[in-house]
Amino acid sequence: MPRANYLFTSESVSEGHPDKVCDRISDSVVDLYLAADPYSRVAIETLVTTNRIVMAGEVRGPETVTPELIEEAARRAVREIGYEQKGFHWRDAEFEYYVHEQSADIARGVDADAEGGKDEGAGDQGIMFGYACRETEPLMPAPIFYAHRILHEMAKARHTGVTPELGPDAKSQVTLVYEDGKPVRAHSVVVSTQHGEDVSQERVQEIVRGFVDEVMPKGWVNGHTKFHINPTGRFVIGGPDGDTGVTGRKIIVDTYGGAAPHGGGAFSGKDPTKVDRSAAYAARYLAKNVVAAGLADRCTLQLSYAIGVSQPLSLYVDLHGTGSVDEGALGQALRQVMDLSPRGIREHLGLSRPIYERTASYGHFGRQPDNDGGFSWERLDLVEPIRGELS
Repeated sequence: MPRANYLFTSESVSEGHPDKVCDRISDSVVDLYLAADPYSRVAIETLVTTNRIVMAGEVRGPETVTPELIEEAARRAVREIGYEQKGFHWRDAEFEYYVHEQSADIARGVDADAEGGKDEGAGDQGIMFGYACRETEPLMPAPIFYAHRILHEMAKARHTGVTPELGPDAKSQVTLVYEDGKPVRAHSVVVSTQHGEDVSQERVQEIVRGFVDEVMPKGWVNGHTKFHINPTGRFVIGGPDGDTGVTGRKIIVDTYGGAAPHGGGAFSGKDPTKVDRSAAYAARYLAKNVVAAGLADRCTLQLSYAIGVSQPLSLYVDLHGTGSVDEGALGQALRQVMDLSPRGIREHLGLSRPIYERTASYGHFGRQPDNDGGFSWERLDLVEPIRGELS
């Protein structure tokens, strides 16, 4: 049995963190291609450092998406994040572009044949996990949920001019006390945020404490909670001028904050034929609907794929001893309510749309579905179908 009383910690990073700048640029290119052709194939990596943006990868899409349009999208993303600094400026940064056509060997395995004898295959081999639990209203683990919310609220205030003292780069870390397996209060909160040259650390601490108090549940922050706000004492040089960033380095931040396994594949920069992304979304979708259906308090799913093969090789279900149904029967039911081939996932969740740039920061999971189809994997429309298969 799992321990009932313990501490658990998760971290988040803001949209201005160098790795997240790269994730957003890469996803802006995915959206650019999908807007032009929903069947585009995209695998884009970005690197940022002092006043430099470097892009590399493989694509197959319309020629109307030119390197000039891609550079424009990258600069727009950096501008919207808020970088207009000497060491990293959306307008002045050097831009390098090393993108070529998708490998014909990969395309051969992924594409469906014209006669319909072979369905679209997975874009690579790999394992993907999905998770849901009852710790928060969106059925996410509490530490990562609140770590994201602190930074998200700080970013909104910065963008609206409420806190001009703060810069784009920030990190948070939340440690919660669990009693009887449930989060009950904050043990410690760590926030480091970039700030202006003349802003005092006392002012930074005042601002950050305000957001922590606003975000955390009532009573979770008390006199015993430990705070570490800008513990180095100064954070003026930030973003890509302070640290090099690369696409796909924050996969635990993107998912469950370490509360659940991760298959290892990143999301950003990839079109939805890449199961690293689409199958991880599908696994979260199924796990969330299982918990929402009242079948378990916690649910972990694993999917596995082989390159060029349509259906998943395996589907593993773990209800962590909290379930009211047989896990094997549940696994069979989940295969019935959703086609887990790459094409099936893409069509069921409507993934062949330009919906990805908005996912690049503050987590891919636990967000509200958008009216135009973004975060469709957070819907709860499989609750009744799953119950029906098990009845």
